[in-house]
Amino acid sequence: MRKFALIVIAFLAAVTASAAQAQQGESFARSEVWIETAPGRLYHFDVEVADTFTRRAQGLMHRESLAPDAGMLFLFEEVQPLSFWMKNTLIPLDMLFIAPDGRIINIHERTKPLDLGSYRSAEPAIAVLEINGGISAFLGIQAGDRVIHEAFGNTDIVGERGQTGG
Repeated sequence: MRKFALIVIAFLAAVTASAAQAQQGESFARSEVWIETAPGRLYHFDVEVADTFTRRAQGLMHRESLAPDAGMLFLFEEVQPLSFWMKNTLIPLDMLFIAPDGRIINIHERTKPLDLGSYRSAEPAIAVLEINGGISAFLGIQAGDRVIHEAFGNTDIVGERGQTGG
């Protein structure tokens, strides 16, 4: 009888742990991103990668904070017009819409938390980088600047400059 009770307790612990993980949602791979501005400054961000439908749907929802040098990189399979909203997103964000070569197409700065309005790419895009609201203006990041990441095939830029951050 004692052995049966231990098995039941172990089973319940496993179910509880699994349910807790499900509530937290998908886990995200981490990666590094650099942004090179027109004046030649290079800024480093530690990002989570949203590269599946489920991860993209979850995004940064329900987060109460984001480190100053953190963000989330949303990667899509094909170039397309992209549209985001702030449903269940509790912190203001800057949304950088990105072309396949890493060029920033347009930026929506300081998006409004919980807003159900649509934040769109100015032209078809392959990715979106979300960072803390106001960071783009603070660092002087603008449309036309480049996001450097392996997904855009341009990481050699960082190696050429001999830098790992700004």
